[in-house]
Amino acid sequence: MLSSFNRAISLLLVLTGFVGCGLVNAAPSAPVPPPSTDVPLASVPTAEGAVFAGGCFWGTQAVFERVKGVTTTTVGYSGGSAATATYDQVTTETTGHAESVHVVYDASKITYGQLLRIFFSVAHDPTQKDRQGPDVGTSYRSVIFYANDEQKRLAEAYIAQLNAAGTFGKKKIATQVVPLKAFYKAEDYHQDYALKNPGNPYIEVCDRPKIAALKQEFPELFMDYKGH
Repeated sequence: MLSSFNRAISLLLVLTGFVGCGLVNAAPSAPVPPPSTDVPLASVPTAEGAVFAGGCFWGTQAVFERVKGVTTTTVGYSGGSAATATYDQVTTETTGHAESVHVVYDASKITYGQLLRIFFSVAHDPTQKDRQGPDVGTSYRSVIFYANDEQKRLAEAYIAQLNAAGTFGKKKIATQVVPLKAFYKAEDYHQDYALKNPGNPYIEVCDRPKIAALKQEFPELFMDYKGH
């Protein structure tokens, strides 16, 4: 996210058409296909975790918390140290952290591969490096923080598949695939921010279109979310 002043300037640029917000203005050259490499659904309810970073964590959370099979989502910071895992420090773009979302899901209802497809399809624009639309800096970079070798294998295979298919035209995916060292929960006022502030102009322009895209492109996985 940005300071109040910079956020106002960024939103002005969005509204006047100079810059978009992630996937709002992105146009894959073909529908994002399902991963050819995935794992089967678990035979019994199984809680698994995944951490994704794709720009402002408000919008990333707003997408994943509306996915059937996802049980909880938490916004926070990954990539840096515990000492710098605060909003004020992360926004200086000097901490190594990326604004991230920790997703807990039932592996008997949705696979990691399906979550990856949503991440690359509607949660953000994976071809943008160190930014998402008006949000510029390494804290807005696209990252998959893998928790184990299987997540690493699936993420790397899917990126290779999408690049080979030219899913995003001539643009290559900029998403990093790195080991998850730690996830630090963000301040309480950031949790469910898009849900609690639907009239915020930034949410209306940058995040609500992502929710609409999820509902349109993945109707079988979409669910209403009312918060906790």
